[in-house]
Amino acid sequence: MAIQCISPIDGSVYAERATLSKSEASAAVTRATFAQTLWAARPLNERIKLVQAGVAAIGAMNDQIVLELAHQMGRPVRYGGEFSGFNERASYMADIAHEALAPIEVENSNSFCRIIKRIPHGLVLVVAPWNYPYMTAINTVAPALIAGNAVMLKHASQTPLVGEQMAAAFHSVGIPEDVFQNVFLDHEVTLGLISNRAFGFVNFTGSVNGGKAIEAAASGTFTNIALELGGKDPGYVMEDANLDAAVDTLIDGAMFNSGQCCCGIERIYVHESLFNDFIEKAVAIVNQYKLGNPLKPETTLGPMAHERFAKEVREQTADAIAAGAKAHINSSDFPEDEGAYLMPQILTNVTHDMRVMREESFGPVVGIMSVKDDAEAIRLMNDSNFGLTASLWTKDVDRAEAIADQIETGTVFMNRADYLDPGLCWTGCKDTGRGGGLSVIGYHNLTRPKSYHFKKD
Repeated sequence: MAIQCISPIDGSVYAERATLSKSEASAAVTRATFAQTLWAARPLNERIKLVQAGVAAIGAMNDQIVLELAHQMGRPVRYGGEFSGFNERASYMADIAHEALAPIEVENSNSFCRIIKRIPHGLVLVVAPWNYPYMTAINTVAPALIAGNAVMLKHASQTPLVGEQMAAAFHSVGIPEDVFQNVFLDHEVTLGLISNRAFGFVNFTGSVNGGKAIEAAASGTFTNIALELGGKDPGYVMEDANLDAAVDTLIDGAMFNSGQCCCGIERIYVHESLFNDFIEKAVAIVNQYKLGNPLKPETTLGPMAHERFAKEVREQTADAIAAGAKAHINSSDFPEDEGAYLMPQILTNVTHDMRVMREESFGPVVGIMSVKDDAEAIRLMNDSNFGLTASLWTKDVDRAEAIADQIETGTVFMNRADYLDPGLCWTGCKDTGRGGGLSVIGYHNLTRPKSYHFKKD
């Protein structure tokens, strides 16, 4: 069996890779399991330095990577790839490793030594998505390796070259090939390995249905799993907000990467006193976008990663308009709108009865509603099956914190959006999934506690 990457630029086959058979995959697990013991025995400083060197090696490949990403998933080359965030996240996790992985000393007296150590799970499977393929992968790969785990990376079929480049970079600096493996697996083999307890930890980023399949495969194995399964992230603009900053940030959060961001803004609630001005400014911003070939430097909005993704967003938008929503962006201004190339859209007169306000769109469309007060905004923000992030816009920190305490989500931003802070736990609730990555908590999830109770006499 083989996987294919169909380039959204022109629909051609950009890359094709054969998947491992069940026996080949099992052999890879065996090699990784053996190698992990030797890797974990290396000093922590050595593991940190090797991971940092691997990250730097990716940076040296950035020009090539930017072009590959444009071909694989359609991001315009003008944005320069992902190395800034990739490096920021890996560097932060390297910086906090000693503190995060340090033993907890309960007692060290003449009579007793009582400590809790952090022990690696063993072999970690990372199933990474295509939308930010380097940054999402490094969230787990870097701390997992630093903590002493071996890692198998299974990347999305839309971005098969990403895992290959990461493996080449990490191996080039001395990380053993069996400690970090890029693998091409079909769903059946992947789920079979999980159900056979091949891994100590599985990190999956993808669809809700994919997460359910991972959870079902792990059922009864007691395998540790972390799932990030999507979002319908809201923004709320209060009457005292900096309107220009709110519009600029929230619309960029909704449209950047053609709306294909895990924590992108998918619905916006604006206080009624600012609603009309917000819409006018938002429409002006979107009308300046240039939809087109991502290889061209003037392109600001590339195609969606696959034509089927664009089809889903078109259907959500059409359903909303048929139910009474108002479209503010004219199709005549975006003649390139066809196939995977999807024009941006701003919708008003939307309700939560519409799919575009309830289901994940993951495309360049956003619905905007007027609200009269905080209570209405909180009710609407919580009226969702997802809970990844929310963005609040106000000058009042206390007010923002009081609202944040009532929102069912993993992260709450004030006066910013669509950003992953590696110092904070990246987590979600409801259908967004469970677990937490990055920060000190990320290290705790990639290891298990082991207690030592030594009596000295």
